[in-house]
Amino acid sequence: MAPWKFAIIYSVWASSFHFYSCSTLARSAVSFEGNLQVHANGMRNIRVEYLRPINGHLSIRYGSCNLKIQEDAHHCLGKTHIGQHPLAKRHMDWDDQRPTKFVWLPREDTPSGGCLHAFLDDELVGSSAPVLVRKSLQPRSTAFADVADAMGPWFDGVEYLQEKEPDQVFVASAKSKTVGIVGGGMSGLMSSYLLDSVGIHDWKILEASSRIGGRVHTTYLNGSKSSDYQYQEMGPMRFPVSIADPDTNETIQILDHRMVFQLAEVLNEMNGHDPDWAVSFIPWIQNSKNTPVSTSKRRPDGTIPGAAEVAANPALRDNVTATYVNATAVEEASMAFSDWIALDTDKVKSIATNVFQAHKAAVEAGNFNFSESAYLRYVLKTDLNITDLVDSTSDDYPSWEYENVYFSATSWRTIDQGLTRLPRAFGPLVMNRTMFQTKVSEMVWNDTTEKMTVKWQPGNPFAIETESIHFDYTIVAVPFSQVRLWRLPSYTSLLSRAINTLNYEQSCKVALHYKTRFWEHLERPILGGCGSINIPGIGSVCFPSYKINSTGPGVLLASYSSGTPARTLGSMPETEHVARTQRAMIETFGTIAQEQFTGAYDRICWENNEFQAGAWCSPVTGQQELYIPAYYHTEKHTVFVGEHTSFTHAWIWSALESGVRGTTQLLLDMGLVDEAKQITQTWMARWISM
Repeated sequence: MAPWKFAIIYSVWASSFHFYSCSTLARSAVSFEGNLQVHANGMRNIRVEYLRPINGHLSIRYGSCNLKIQEDAHHCLGKTHIGQHPLAKRHMDWDDQRPTKFVWLPREDTPSGGCLHAFLDDELVGSSAPVLVRKSLQPRSTAFADVADAMGPWFDGVEYLQEKEPDQVFVASAKSKTVGIVGGGMSGLMSSYLLDSVGIHDWKILEASSRIGGRVHTTYLNGSKSSDYQYQEMGPMRFPVSIADPDTNETIQILDHRMVFQLAEVLNEMNGHDPDWAVSFIPWIQNSKNTPVSTSKRRPDGTIPGAAEVAANPALRDNVTATYVNATAVEEASMAFSDWIALDTDKVKSIATNVFQAHKAAVEAGNFNFSESAYLRYVLKTDLNITDLVDSTSDDYPSWEYENVYFSATSWRTIDQGLTRLPRAFGPLVMNRTMFQTKVSEMVWNDTTEKMTVKWQPGNPFAIETESIHFDYTIVAVPFSQVRLWRLPSYTSLLSRAINTLNYEQSCKVALHYKTRFWEHLERPILGGCGSINIPGIGSVCFPSYKINSTGPGVLLASYSSGTPARTLGSMPETEHVARTQRAMIETFGTIAQEQFTGAYDRICWENNEFQAGAWCSPVTGQQELYIPAYYHTEKHTVFVGEHTSFTHAWIWSALESGVRGTTQLLLDMGLVDEAKQITQTWMARWISM
């Protein structure tokens, strides 16, 4: 095939596309793909083949198949200069500067049965076979969110929604555009992979820290390697897989987190299944019969009883109802809220199997309008004290129940040798294209060049000078808890308010290193699982699910606290916090915890982390429903991704899903329809109807 000929055909189309040769034309130079079908008021990528070298002003028009004069066409798809013409330089990334693909935005009144025609200046140089124009399913809009369904399965209705003049619809240089990915967490890494997978290679990651992974953070204590199995997860820990319903014996698969497993397979394949980069999954033990229980009662030796003991011995339970003003009223109020939420088997299944549709249903049901306490207080008019006993009046979080479903899982997975191995597996792809220790402080948009300048303060923070880099498009994969400190372009009011006010949760974790896994050799051995204790400031205690009953040192997640208590803990000096946690372990297990402690530890309070300023996004009532549509608008060639822009929060899958959505949005804005379809079909298991 000559170098100017069309050479890009996706295999998925190969069996159904053929080119219509314009043999009836005396000067045929351009051939169109055959069997064209489009939607009026929709969008379609069109491919052409150049049968011989041509130079000049090319225009593509739609009209009668007998069209001879371009002015008689129904409408013009686009115009551009090609080949050796002096103005064809923008097509330098195409063979001989002749674009082989462009975008067609058929008008609402486009008749069916016409043909596409190529004119070189005023000369007809090619025509297509008749085109089938179908009625549009919905009108093209000016906002991505209008048809992408920002509250539900956005991938079912993805449309290209930025209106363009005909002269701008050619995408000859689209894949040569530069893309800046600000943030090397999971959403930024996912975005980089997706761009690369569709042939966009001129991207760069700007990462503020010295590592990739963001809040995915495995700590390997005492200078150990991952293969030494002396680690704990200081960020995400696990992935829910399925729920076994004891009443029906049905197993309900939790489908959204499968994206994590899919990603691992893709990365392993990309890395040639090299064990140094491998991501492998092992079972995670969420519940274990001997994990400690939050009770003020103690065993005769002063240690804290386990779950099985407390279940078997009511005397070990705290009589919590003794403090209620009216226990019956509290129970009735709690049941009234449960009736409103109606989290029955059908709803559990709907959230587990299609969180997108479930989110849309929750919005329509008004679940995002009220927290539990607000519903009791302002809808049911429950007494304020009773309300506070059921659910703290400080609760301002919407009643979106996805986490109750996730934590109903009976089957879980985690990553062997630590979750950090997941972002680490991106290493061969991203390391040479990542700028570390680049803490962005400003983004400046140029209306004339349509480029974004990203700036950062190198070295001395008191220095006035900044360094900068320019991009055609920017993907911001940084939590809003940090972005709100940047100088930004004039984004719309809604997006600006989201950046400035979206709420984030605090969490603190303390991991302690011991000479042996002593907890597995107690009279009542603890083999994995998470428990909780009522010692102030401790919260949950989690035991390793890996290498059960192995020899050698072990690591406990000795304290995991979130919310208001974590904010108090975050104010403590690190040593004081760690010492407090170690004393609690001695109270929990006895003097063996004192004898076995090596002195090695790690402590992270995410709200105090300079690169994160929060553990995860936790929108307060009204924020999610209000702000999510803002993320579906591409403003100043900028797309925002991250778990804070997804329907669910605090989970790796949420960050990955946002990367898929954001990259799809960016590709459509660049006019790369087929590439957007490829991504959504691969990662969302749906075919976008365009």
